[in-house]
Amino acid sequence: MTTSTVLESNAWTTLKEYGIMSLGLLVYAIGWTMFLLPSNLVGGGVSGISAIIQYATGGHIPMGWSYFVINVVLLIFGIAILGKGFGWKTVYAIAYTSLLLNVLPQLFPAKFLAELSEAIGPLICTVLGGVFSGIGIGSSISQGGSSGGTDIIALIVCKYRNTSPGKLILAMDIVIIAASLFCPSYKPDGTEVELVHKIANAAYGLILITVNSYTIDLFLSGMKQSVQVFIFSKKYAEIADAIAYELRRGVTLFHSMGWYSKQESNVLMVVARKADLSMLMRYVKAIDPDAFLSVSTVMGVFGLGFDQLKGKSLGGRKAENAGTEETDASAAGKADPRTITK
Repeated sequence: MTTSTVLESNAWTTLKEYGIMSLGLLVYAIGWTMFLLPSNLVGGGVSGISAIIQYATGGHIPMGWSYFVINVVLLIFGIAILGKGFGWKTVYAIAYTSLLLNVLPQLFPAKFLAELSEAIGPLICTVLGGVFSGIGIGSSISQGGSSGGTDIIALIVCKYRNTSPGKLILAMDIVIIAASLFCPSYKPDGTEVELVHKIANAAYGLILITVNSYTIDLFLSGMKQSVQVFIFSKKYAEIADAIAYELRRGVTLFHSMGWYSKQESNVLMVVARKADLSMLMRYVKAIDPDAFLSVSTVMGVFGLGFDQLKGKSLGGRKAENAGTEETDASAAGKADPRTITK
């Protein structure tokens, strides 16, 4: 493979990653613009803080501006304390999301958003907003980006204290939602939100972060799901080359024999991400339309190119077992008559 081909491949991969992130973050911004902000709903993280600021100022400080400023401050602290470990994708995600949160409200008439919010109700707005924002954050994380925000605070705290980042982020989200009860809040039409409705919105906020978290997990688990494919074809060599060199997936060749026909043949086995299955089947169909495929979902795939094995290694046990095996071998050698010298 030439250097130019490698560069083209890397450029295409980078472009695809940023494209997926951009589309996902657009969905995220639409969720806040169409469903959450018109209903005066509050979520967790920097988005929740920015929404509270917008409600408290009657819309004079838009969510997009406060979202950008708070994230920039947190980024500076994060880089100063944790080092330059966030990458350009996180910076891009923050800047792009801030831009969308400022632009999208200008594209939708305020009257339309208010009528839509009233028509579908706060509960449906909460669920839809949580799903949309979860898809956006999940797409960013799946491409190596980050939503920034309170994640940075959690990482800073965890550097100095032995605590769970997940629990810390959840605790901050609950504090942010609870804080909305003590802050003034105004609807888009300028009327102040009563305390009873604030309490109801806080309850919806808890539902929102739950739906959001579940959607992120569901999105990421779907992206990581893998399949195992067995391919039966007389043109197995051409198919294997296409998968290995064009699709860039590993292929294993098995020698087999049909029990009824007693004819020997070869079978290809491929383990790939579910997202790659459609392209794999296109390659097979183009080479051999009569090929027979067996596709099954696997529970987990660990190793190079897939998920990494987690947990402590058994280095000490291996050394111990090695010593035991050596002792056993020595004992066996002593007991074996063929090892006895005269």
